[in-house]
Amino acid sequence: MARSQKRSKRKYTGKKYKHFGKKRKRELASPPIETTIGTEKKKKQRVLGGNYKLKLFSNSFCNLTDPLSKKTEKTKILRFEENPASKDLSRRHIITKGAIIHTEKGLAKITSRPGQDGIINAVLIKE
Repeated sequence: MARSQKRSKRKYTGKKYKHFGKKRKRELASPPIETTIGTEKKKKQRVLGGNYKLKLFSNSFCNLTDPLSKKTEKTKILRFEENPASKDLSRRHIITKGAIIHTEKGLAKITSRPGQDGIINAVLIKE
């Protein structure tokens, strides 16, 4: 069965809304992209309006910005630290915006949305 972003069939009270309109392609939701650390794997996907999203499934490098020196460079990701968004994502080592990773320069926080931007951008966290 397809995932939908359509309004719920029921109100918060439990009463059913009056049915009108069938399913539309624009209401279709895509499955979540669960980015992990590994060899680079991307996919280009056309979305509504003829635009494109780059889906990043795995990568072992990130663009790391040092807030003190204001310099950005490509850095290797050594390991996953934690994902405060969810215990489940943290357990499965899935990288989303806000996740914390360990790089060659130190701990960093993800600032991009890898599942939609197709790239991992991070900011160095001072310890």
